[in-house]
Amino acid sequence: MTEEDSKPVLQVALDLIQLDRAVQIAKEAVEGGPVWLEAGTPLIKSEGMMSIRRLRQEFPETYIVADMKTVDVGFLDVEIAARAGANAVVILGTADDATISESLKTADRFGVRIFVDLIGVEDIPTRVKQLESLGVEGLSYHVGIDQQMKGMSPYEGLKALRDVSRSTIAVAGGLNSESAAEAAKAGADIVIVGGAITKSKDVTGATKAVIDSLGGTAVPTELFKRYDQSSVIDAFRKVSTPNIADAMQKSGGMVGILPHVKRGTKMVGRAVTVRTIDGDWAKPVEAIDHAGPGDVIVIDAQGGSVAIWGELASWSSKQKGIEGVVIDGAARDIPDILDMEFPVFARNLNPVAGDPKGHGEIGTTIKCGGATVKPGDWVIGDETGVIVVPKEKAVEMANRALDVLERENRLREEIQRGSTLSLVLELEKWETR
Repeated sequence: MTEEDSKPVLQVALDLIQLDRAVQIAKEAVEGGPVWLEAGTPLIKSEGMMSIRRLRQEFPETYIVADMKTVDVGFLDVEIAARAGANAVVILGTADDATISESLKTADRFGVRIFVDLIGVEDIPTRVKQLESLGVEGLSYHVGIDQQMKGMSPYEGLKALRDVSRSTIAVAGGLNSESAAEAAKAGADIVIVGGAITKSKDVTGATKAVIDSLGGTAVPTELFKRYDQSSVIDAFRKVSTPNIADAMQKSGGMVGILPHVKRGTKMVGRAVTVRTIDGDWAKPVEAIDHAGPGDVIVIDAQGGSVAIWGELASWSSKQKGIEGVVIDGAARDIPDILDMEFPVFARNLNPVAGDPKGHGEIGTTIKCGGATVKPGDWVIGDETGVIVVPKEKAVEMANRALDVLERENRLREEIQRGSTLSLVLELEKWETR
């Protein structure tokens, strides 16, 4: 873990009821330093999902949390918030396990995160064990405003929670520039500050004061990233897709997705996922605007035979620094794409293109070549094919793939000395009798 990863994130809670005021305050807050923005429950109740849409429009690169405080029909609340542009959605810990589970499934499908708010939970250690067994990775230790009025503070409860939980923990409860640092020392990964910033005459200064009290904050672009991404990229570039497949115990490979690349090509990046129908190239092309440098666009076109990708889409992607595209469907203009050295992996080729109808969606869990791909998963392609590595296993699989490569290098050396693969591995000795 780097020093930057160990710093807490500052989340500014916009617990207002007027959207225009919330946006103005948010603009002043982000000038104070790197923050997440929370559409607070009062704002969501007052303005609905327009609050999320507006924040996403105004702050396209900022992590946005929808404090829905959902207690029922979690799958629907998560989908609504995700489609509006939220990166994370808050569910109540007092909700039924079925609600939690369905929320997690939907979050996975749409590529967002779930935080479970423990406000109102009486036996927190027991409930946390239950939640984590369901797959919860984000918790919010929340001392509500009404509880604050009675003199409750979050520190002791936060320390106790940190002792029993392996999850990412956010803390909220009347924090300011003086108390935020204490919350971080008590184990908070994310420090949520509301009124101390949003009620200030100098929002920018108040935000900066909190950040300074924390000794700086992490660049808050990805919640559960606890590793140096550059080292993962370097590792994946050193190994082949077969090395990674062996490291993953024969899983992760995309079947039937063929490389259309020049000799020596290596594609390594994070997935921007797209679902569309055969011949509909609207969402795949729109995904270029959602992707950034180092990303890989992965498209589920249901194995279609009508082209949804070609030269102009490839030029657009190359100009943005996108690593490549993987298509469970058809592409065209391959000679031109090869000349520009933009990696394309596709099931089919067809000179006939479809039309931009706009069906499908961007940023949801898809299937491509039989492999499940979630937004942010690692996608590696070379002349052999494409393999996907779940983002939560990236560090482990990168290290294991390097180990596979080193062992293969040793085997290659022994073979080149005059042996054979079967003799080196003593295959006859180990055959099943």
